[in-house]
Amino acid sequence: MTRVLRPLAVLTLGFTLVACESETPASPTTGASETFTATLLPASEVPPIANNEAGASGTATITFNLTKDNVGYITSASIDVTVNVTGFPAGTSLTGAHIHPGAPGANGSVFVSVGLSAGDVTFPTGAGSFTRTGIAVTVDQVNAILANPGGFYFNIHTSRNPDGVARGQLTRQ
Repeated sequence: MTRVLRPLAVLTLGFTLVACESETPASPTTGASETFTATLLPASEVPPIANNEAGASGTATITFNLTKDNVGYITSASIDVTVNVTGFPAGTSLTGAHIHPGAPGANGSVFVSVGLSAGDVTFPTGAGSFTRTGIAVTVDQVNAILANPGGFYFNIHTSRNPDGVARGQLTRQ
């Protein structure tokens, strides 16, 4: 009986080691990113802008900096945003910039704030750009946007148009 038990014990030990090996914690990987753009137009706001800021336009580039585990699940993220605008009245100042859930023609609440405060960004000539990096986002926020980017829009706000002055749906690049 000893001869039968030893091979069985060795075989059992071997299976146990293989099973334990597959339970190794996932180690994070970095350097993954997803980039989206939005064409910002006052006509895309709901309702469309009809005052002296209606001639403005711009673009937003939003890069999601992702950390994933070894099976590809996102474990943490941040975003970088660059906005370029033109056609605003001289001296226009932004009061906010956000990502919102919502299809074209529908408004949504703030989903991700870029963290602008009134007076942070002013366009003395009516044109210019700004960049914000390392904006904290949750894994749930990132997963929602990655699953349906067209269901989200980016917009910028001014004191003249506090609900939004120029908006565009997110498009994956």
